Amino acid sequence: MPLPLPLYLLALAVFAMGTSEFMLAGLLPDLARDLGVSVGAAGALTSAFAVGMVIGAPLMAVLARGRSGRSGLLGFVLVFLAAHVAGALTSSFGVLLASRVVAALANAGFLALALTTAIAMVPADRTARALAVLLGGTTVATVVGVPGGALLGAHAGWRAAFWAVAVLCVPAALGILRGVPAAEPSPEGPSLRAEFGVLREPGLARVLVLAALVNAATFGSFTFLAPVVTGPAGLTSSWVSAALMLFGAGSFAGVTAAGRLGDRHPARVLSVGGPLLLVGWVALAALADRPAVLPALLFVQGALSFAVGGTLIARILYEAAGAPALAGAYATAALNVGAVVGPLLAATVLGRPTGPFLLSAGLVAAALAFAAVSGSRRGGPASRC
Repeated sequence: MPLPLPLYLLALAVFAMGTSEFMLAGLLPDLARDLGVSVGAAGALTSAFAVGMVIGAPLMAVLARGRSGRSGLLGFVLVFLAAHVAGALTSSFGVLLASRVVAALANAGFLALALTTAIAMVPADRTARALAVLLGGTTVATVVGVPGGALLGAHAGWRAAFWAVAVLCVPAALGILRGVPAAEPSPEGPSLRAEFGVLREPGLARVLVLAALVNAATFGSFTFLAPVVTGPAGLTSSWVSAALMLFGAGSFAGVTAAGRLGDRHPARVLSVGGPLLLVGWVALAALADRPAVLPALLFVQGALSFAVGGTLIARILYEAAGAPALAGAYATAALNVGAVVGPLLAATVLGRPTGPFLLSAGLVAAALAFAAVSGSRRGGPASRC
């Protein structure tokens, strides 16, 4: 039985937003020259977006509480579109910075609501597959959207990339308007205080920590692939995009595979995928100077990172079932805490080109140790999440 069409429409919006989140890596030099700021100052645009995602997830979920899924999703997409139009038109760095914060808030709100909307569209035994489709939008953004945005920016200027993201939002908005059910949520449900109280549940807190650690490992290394490709691997800068695309292609494969296995064997995905993920980061650090094996390792690590990360998202939503309005916000916030902290930590070990890979290995090792200790305290198997 095929999954509902609206899931793919939501994934289109996630693709546009994921492209926007990551595309600045290839646009910063041109953008900085055009607006008369340093590249370092322009880098604040990336930080502002990431922080906006962390703060915006619970804040926007609270504001959208009580609205229908369709009206909330449509509102967030339109705000995101307007923020990119404003960014494309402005000549002020301050206005652009503000537009990135607004876009991040809308992105966070959309993803939080889309996660809960997606699982409401399918039977309980197809939750992981539905989430795989949704998260596939992010992985496709790393394969196609980010390199495409960088290429478009190189040939037509950074503003063209902003316009492209705005244009992508139009079919996504129309699809949500036509495809997502308009039915209002039931007025009966837990209070806001009760939904926040779910955070005190040990099972939820445990999976949130694990998701943040795994995502920090993923984005800590993904952010700094370029120095490895052009350093230890000895490849030219033209290979950087190829490396990013390989990692992204692996991510898509991993999240798709996890979607098919996560509904039936989530513990197995985590108990097998977690240790393999640790071994993979160590292998990348040890073999980064061998260009013949580096592409294959990047593909495999992308697959493992998103297979484990996607399964943890499904577990967060399961553990947060008592907070139907905020469950998606908790998942979004945990993942973006990792996306903020990982690159910040990785930046401190750049004195060694493979430092980010070793850091990622350490973060995954910490996640495995935490899972083992907290699992034993709960009286269950360490792999159970």
